[in-house]
Amino acid sequence: MDWSSALRNTLRDRALAWASAQSVPHYVSLGQTPTVLFECAGDGQKHGNFHPDAWNAIVSDPSWRLRLDKPHSQSRALPPDKAATARELDSSNSSDALVMNCFCFPGASQRVLKSLGLSTDPAARPEFGVKAKLPLADGSEDATEIDMRVGSILFEAKLTEKDFTSRSAAHVQRYRDLPTHLEVSALPSDGSELGGYQLIRNVLAAAHHNATLIVLVDQRRPDLLQEWWGIHLAIRDVGLRLRCGFRTWQQVASVSPPPLREFLAGKYGL
Repeated sequence: MDWSSALRNTLRDRALAWASAQSVPHYVSLGQTPTVLFECAGDGQKHGNFHPDAWNAIVSDPSWRLRLDKPHSQSRALPPDKAATARELDSSNSSDALVMNCFCFPGASQRVLKSLGLSTDPAARPEFGVKAKLPLADGSEDATEIDMRVGSILFEAKLTEKDFTSRSAAHVQRYRDLPTHLEVSALPSDGSELGGYQLIRNVLAAAHHNATLIVLVDQRRPDLLQEWWGIHLAIRDVGLRLRCGFRTWQQVASVSPPPLREFLAGKYGL
């Protein structure tokens, strides 16, 4: 079963229905399995990929607003007249857009964290694209970005991505603290590459910053959960292992404020 494609198809159908019902600007990418992309309204007051209250909160916060400028990584798959202006968070498949909808919605962040049993400073606000600054063996630092940080909790957000990517063993072994925190021989491997590379980096970030790591996945993606458990089993220290876990988008939606919950149900099927 190709769980990633199945979810992409579901989200595309829902996005088209959402765009029609809300009468918001949108277009589709090129190719046999197109993705729906939304655009900001001409007056800048709304964006079809965001709940209106979350959108207003994002554009009113300078640090949050910067995340909206993240370029689209697949510009060649877009109509030529859209390639220059498209942004990553315009995509209906964007996990970055989903996490900002859920945690930038007024009053949602602390409510969701508390309901999901995640404790942090009540005054902490979500930060996006935070540099992990992981130490490498040569004394330099990696450029890893954390999708979201709220106080002492780090979040890795996934939605329709195929997997957590793979890298050669040599590339992964650049991380100074890899053998300290992970049993390398227990990591998923096909003989030439190690799987779960993004998860490995996030576990190392949790260890380096003495933080909690939460991976956010859709329960319609059992393949991602299976990949997560493959990395989790390789964590050497019990304390770190206990600080690393996952929650589903369905769980987040279920404890969100009612207007946001309705939006997530209609647009994403959560």
